[in-house]
Amino acid sequence: MIGAYDIADAVLDDLPEIVGIYNSTIAGRQVTADLAPVTVESRIAWFHAHEPVRRPLWVLKLDGRIVAWFSFQSFYGRPAYDATAEISIYISERHRGQGLGKRLMRHAIESCPRLGIRSLVGFVFGHNEPSIALLTKYGFEQWGYLPRVAELDGVERDLAILGLRVAD
Repeated sequence: MIGAYDIADAVLDDLPEIVGIYNSTIAGRQVTADLAPVTVESRIAWFHAHEPVRRPLWVLKLDGRIVAWFSFQSFYGRPAYDATAEISIYISERHRGQGLGKRLMRHAIESCPRLGIRSLVGFVFGHNEPSIALLTKYGFEQWGYLPRVAELDGVERDLAILGLRVAD
């Protein structure tokens, strides 16, 4: 059973926990294309690229501790794509499979109108079945597929591009 949780805008002091959760996924070779841990310092510009009004970075706190995070990032970096955002969800290893990803997805989709977002996209390794299942549960469809574009420890991996139109 999940205890009391809160989804809030991340603050700079949260960055070490955000990076720690991110780094915990690297060894599994299922979630991120980074091959080695990143540093807090290397993520400061990324952190500041998020803004609560248009492209928030949220932390999910369970009983006061950060156990997951969610980010909206601008897609493709050109003004014509302002109503589209790329999403990322990372959950601490100890808290996966407890429904936190579902809570974050619901919150994200409900927040899209006030953020000016009409389309969401997720870039997911083709072998990352849990993430693909989560996104498809919320209506995401495969909008693209790039075969064997990544190499993880000598194994070529596919990239699925999943999308959801949240407003018409």
